[in-house]
Amino acid sequence: MARGRLRVLLGAAPGVGKTFTMLEEGRRLKAEGRDVVVAVVEHHGRAATSALLEGLEVLPRRTVDHRGVTLDDLDLDAVLARKPQLALVDELAHTNAPGSAHAKRWQDVAAILDAGIDVISTVNIQHIESLGDVVERITGITQRETIPDAVLRDADQVELVDLAPQALRTRLAEGVVYPASRIDAALSNYFRLGNLTALRELALLWLADEVDSALKKYRAEQGIKAPWEARERIVVALTGGPEGDTLLRRGARIAARSSGGELYAVHVTRPDGLADPEPGILAGQRTLVETLGGTFHQVVSDRVPEALVEFAKSVDATQLVIGVSRRSRLEAFFGGVGTSGTVIRLSGDIDVHIVSHAHAGRSTLPSLGVALSWRRRLAGFALAIVGLPLLTWLLHSLRSEESITSDVLAFQLLVVVVALVGGIWPALLAAVAAGMLLNYFFVDPLYTVTIANPLHALALVIFVVVAVLVSVVVDQAARRLRAATRSAAEAEVLIAVAGSVLSGEDAVQALVTRLRESFGMTSVLLRQDGEIVAAAREPEIAADDDQETTVPLGRHASVYLRGRPLTPTDRRILGAFVSQLTTALEQGRLRAEAADAQPLAEADKLRSALLAAVGHDLRRPLASATTAVTSLRSDDVSLDEADREELLATADESLAALGALVADLLDVTRLQAGVLGVTLDDVGLDSVVGGAIDELALPPGRIALDLQPVRDVRADAVLLQRVVVNLVANALRFAPEGSPPLIATSEHGDRVQLRVIDAGPGIPAERRDDVFVPFQRLGDTDNSAGIGLGLALSKGFTEAMGGTLEAEDTPGGGLTMVVELPAATVTTATATAEAR
Repeated sequence: MARGRLRVLLGAAPGVGKTFTMLEEGRRLKAEGRDVVVAVVEHHGRAATSALLEGLEVLPRRTVDHRGVTLDDLDLDAVLARKPQLALVDELAHTNAPGSAHAKRWQDVAAILDAGIDVISTVNIQHIESLGDVVERITGITQRETIPDAVLRDADQVELVDLAPQALRTRLAEGVVYPASRIDAALSNYFRLGNLTALRELALLWLADEVDSALKKYRAEQGIKAPWEARERIVVALTGGPEGDTLLRRGARIAARSSGGELYAVHVTRPDGLADPEPGILAGQRTLVETLGGTFHQVVSDRVPEALVEFAKSVDATQLVIGVSRRSRLEAFFGGVGTSGTVIRLSGDIDVHIVSHAHAGRSTLPSLGVALSWRRRLAGFALAIVGLPLLTWLLHSLRSEESITSDVLAFQLLVVVVALVGGIWPALLAAVAAGMLLNYFFVDPLYTVTIANPLHALALVIFVVVAVLVSVVVDQAARRLRAATRSAAEAEVLIAVAGSVLSGEDAVQALVTRLRESFGMTSVLLRQDGEIVAAAREPEIAADDDQETTVPLGRHASVYLRGRPLTPTDRRILGAFVSQLTTALEQGRLRAEAADAQPLAEADKLRSALLAAVGHDLRRPLASATTAVTSLRSDDVSLDEADREELLATADESLAALGALVADLLDVTRLQAGVLGVTLDDVGLDSVVGGAIDELALPPGRIALDLQPVRDVRADAVLLQRVVVNLVANALRFAPEGSPPLIATSEHGDRVQLRVIDAGPGIPAERRDDVFVPFQRLGDTDNSAGIGLGLALSKGFTEAMGGTLEAEDTPGGGLTMVVELPAATVTTATATAEAR
């Protein structure tokens, strides 16, 4: 039965005409010949709406007495019994009366649709569950009756019944919507012009989103890649600098003016990770994007303009917002066109907005001195304080008329060394002090700080400039070293995690352990569905100031980290752990499901093989026995005594074969289920072999024996005799005339072997394992052949007794089946001697 179609009339507020439109549509469809009934309608005493019920079949409502109050509601059973083509059901979000089959009316509608009945229903925008908080902020009223978004999104058709806010207020004032006693209160509260305008916009946006989803689906199906400007999509490019806040707010204003425009923020990260901004800036901008109603995205590429344009095209962006370059004019002169110019050239149909900001044209040099450790800065100051006096004393003692050049270069070298060691501030101190010392001790007039020659002042400036430039280089090198060290540490962590998983460790436990070790946490717990799946804890007692961080993994699992607070840099690699843990949990679930399904697959395989074997092999002896018994009971055929004896023998032989087959089937079933009963005892092989020969009723010369004196074996005598019988019967079937099978015994350490050897055709090495699979037979079969369970049972019985059964080549041709069992700890002969 095809499911019915659901058509929903969506309104921004009560009174816009949803019920009126529904009844009009019902009347139109009835006039066209459709079988239409009114399942339930709430006309609230409105005369125009009530008038539309004339000519339509209205089903009686179900009445319910609740706490002394009589309530009437939709009668679901009556609708299903009437089974019309179309049912009109008003107020989809309505809560049913107590005692109803369902708690909500939309659940009743689902049952009606399942019965193959089409439904037209109504709902207001304030009843959509995901919009409840927004509607509450607009109107100040909490909605108690809501409908899940999925129900409305799954509708076959959603139509907006629209009415201008002022027109709705006019209709309300005229008494069309509510009675006169409620008009003033409604106009001054829920039906204020601002409220109605906001609700109308909310309804339009919700429906536009549904239309956009349908449009995306259509474009994907039709393979349309060029952007359709049905809705404005604004992409803001973030560099990680402080100007990002300005760009985001500008992009948000553009989106707001576009009536439902979408906001995207994207940051392009270079693959080496060495040019990344401070994580705290991007983290704050990510939060700002979400606050503004947009989404944050990160792209990895070493070609920033191309990556920005490609991302914008991938989301069908119509506008791209970028900031004015922060490079200085000098840097722009030497740096070429830059990112902005390349983006404009590649943008195509996408509009590009270049936004000015307070940081435009500023130097992009990093802050000086902060990248070096305090130890290095302290060492730089110490080198300047100690080295300058020593160098001054040394050069002053060697001073001459011509030494001024070498003196300047020596001080310059010391300033460079101080800059390399300690960075900008020790270098500035050394440069100023070196200039003063040169002026005082080496430049005429001596022993004064007067700068009589402008060139001397220039020398001091050069000292300072060299110190700053060298410090900048040192600072940048330190930053890159720190970033490279961090990246190497993160890569080492991820490699260690991957290595531990690949080496065979439990993936989830390995990840949790590495997570605790990497971040130095006191404990890390992974909970799934309320249970601890994996845990890693520090042996010491947790500190009182430890903080707990919770990271969700999907809907049913979370990671709990207890210890130090996590920095934004930590959270970047934490994201990799979260992704790996999510994947590992999913793989674990799939493995568990596969393990649960494996026994079923094996049972199904066994059942299929059993049916294939039973189809022929069980019918054969049954048919022989049936034919013999039927002939014996027939009055149409006269049988002499010899014929009767032959038929009786055939029936007896067939029934015996049938009984053996059924017994084998029961045995293999017990083996497969693991419920085979085994009683181990000290058993002599000679008695087992003798019992097997008697069971097979073999005449002299039909089997050869080579039974060496061996210790007893630990085995179940009954099962071991079954094994020997099966192996000997199989050997007799394939042994050529004149070469009887041989049964031999031998002892090797604490193991005893029994060999059944034949000189038949043998089995190829690649097919030897097949002979131990149930329902497998190699070669043709005769009337005495079973269903291929003999060797499978023999192997199962032997392994159940703690032994092994293997197939080997017989020297000169043939097959040798080797049964190996553990020897008894005390031989029978020794035990008898001790008893005496």
